[in-house]
Amino acid sequence: MHEFMSTYKINKVDIENFLKETIANSGDLSFQENDKFERLYEAFPSLELVYFCDNSTYAQISENIYRDRTTKTEIGSSREYLLTKINFDSSKICVSQPYISSATGGTCITVAKEENNKIYMLDFDVSILLQRLGLIEVNKSFNFVSKSFYFITANIMIILALFTIGYALFSFIQSIFIDSNLSIESIFKPVIALTLGLAIFDLAKTVMEQEVVFKSYSKNSRTEYKVLVKFSITIIIALLIESLMVVFKIAIDNYNHMLHALYLIGGVSILMISLGVFIYFTKQKA
Repeated sequence: MHEFMSTYKINKVDIENFLKETIANSGDLSFQENDKFERLYEAFPSLELVYFCDNSTYAQISENIYRDRTTKTEIGSSREYLLTKINFDSSKICVSQPYISSATGGTCITVAKEENNKIYMLDFDVSILLQRLGLIEVNKSFNFVSKSFYFITANIMIILALFTIGYALFSFIQSIFIDSNLSIESIFKPVIALTLGLAIFDLAKTVMEQEVVFKSYSKNSRTEYKVLVKFSITIIIALLIESLMVVFKIAIDNYNHMLHALYLIGGVSILMISLGVFIYFTKQKA
């Protein structure tokens, strides 16, 4: 939703001018009262609610007219809180700031038109409006398939992360209490498995956040690199732990193989430098 609002703010003037001109060209709204504003709903797929108020008391004098139903519970409600915050221009049409609609629960903007001692209120769904104007691209069918795939994959990764953590605990308990083999390797191996389990879970959580719960539609969003950076950091930590374990093993067994530990530490260092350069340039680009 943050991306929707950012897109709306950038294109606010063009969106408001489009709505004002289109509604002004639609003729008198009073002529459409009898057919429940069907022509307006046909012209505006983003239109979700129409009602009108008295222009002196700001009290709602009509029922809530939705696309497929009407409700009378709001008749008599005061709309002063909304109408006092907007100013009518020479065309007697004005557009409110985006807000959360109490009628639909979604983010909307209200276009008000003063006509025949009435103020007609037209609520537009912001997300659908941006889609219809080509400012964002959202395909509902593909979005559902995409979200479902990410949801299933993320849950499988969480299960695998739990198995990895379970393996780490089992390996540690077996080495210490069953095999009575207390060593550096018996301690570090479970730590590496726990770190990998954490990396898998963190990746699954990030995928769930970005692609399922808070779906991102922005092509220039800085969160594009979040998964890669977080996963890379966790893997680098696991490799550093592995390097430390190798150093201990070589120090205990045979110093002649210490060069191999140096290669491993050097490789991890290159990964760290590469990740640092990547983060630096992505921040510069943002």
